Amino acid sequence: MIWSDTDTTRMNHALALAKQALFITTPNPRVGCVICSSSGEVLGEGHTQAAGLAHAEIMALRDAQARGHDIKGATAYVTLEPCAHHGRTGPCCDALIDAGIAKVVVSVQDPNPKVAGLGLARLRAAGIQVEVGLGVQEASELNIGFLKRMEHGTPWLRLKSAQSLDGQTALLNGQSQWITGEAARLDGHHWRARACAVLTGIGTVLQDNPQLNVRGISTPRQPHLLLVDSRLQTPLNARLWETSRHVVIYHAERDVTKEAALQGQGAELVYLPGAGHKVDLSAMLQDMGQRAYNEVHIEAGHKLNGSLLNAGLVDELLIYIAPVLLGAGQPLAALPLFEKIDDATPWVFNNHTLIGADLRVLARPLR
Repeated sequence: MIWSDTDTTRMNHALALAKQALFITTPNPRVGCVICSSSGEVLGEGHTQAAGLAHAEIMALRDAQARGHDIKGATAYVTLEPCAHHGRTGPCCDALIDAGIAKVVVSVQDPNPKVAGLGLARLRAAGIQVEVGLGVQEASELNIGFLKRMEHGTPWLRLKSAQSLDGQTALLNGQSQWITGEAARLDGHHWRARACAVLTGIGTVLQDNPQLNVRGISTPRQPHLLLVDSRLQTPLNARLWETSRHVVIYHAERDVTKEAALQGQGAELVYLPGAGHKVDLSAMLQDMGQRAYNEVHIEAGHKLNGSLLNAGLVDELLIYIAPVLLGAGQPLAALPLFEKIDDATPWVFNNHTLIGADLRVLARPLR
């Protein structure tokens, strides 16, 4: 498909609108919509609102109406297939049909079983010209967690770590504040904010006593906090309780007294026993998917990191590399001892960017 310059410009506009929804739409996808006249004039625009509120197409239609524009015969550029089902809101494909839209350009087909091409089919059945694929890579990246959950039932797991040039995440005594600079730390909060939930382990809670909330940037919501705590050791005076948010603790041993105390703090406890009296991590991911988590942001120690990596559950590494050498210290993850280089797990660099003085690297497993 060869796209015109106008098509590309308008879809880029829709993608920019979708990015504005980065922190607000969970568990829904981030979607942008631009409605244009045959001459390319923008008649209306919008992005998906918080769950239960209007989708991008409805916002764009409302915007066009508020501007006093007649949109019959117009073209709608949408970054995800318009929905075709009744959920918290009505079908967006029907709203476009009723408005008299003549053409719809879509970036990505929605894999949600309730949509999955039905929106496109209904538009075509109504005589609307439909084209798919413009901006597919950018739109997919914006909704990488939503797409994975719809296709596989589990969230996109992104493991974040800050480390030195020689691969250490902390000194041997556990000190890690601060390996990276302020700009990298603030950037890390943006990645926290876009996630549905932040995942950590009891080792990190006991060693660092972190808050693990979003700070320093404007966000309308705090991600849920997920904690792997097999033996229910989370202190009742830990700093993680200071932030108002939903806390889920996955555990593998039963203790009525500890359970009652943690529930008294507002935590939801999920009992998922696995081998070795540890939490069943695969079952934990299934539970996350059932909770409609799209992206889960991992900030944990080398033990939980190692367990997740060794099980092949991590989809992406978000690594901040500081221009320092720490010498002996704590590694990113407890990984097995390989006898040959060929046994190492291959990853692919997806992106690398300087953030202040530090290097941010995004890597994904070679599959």
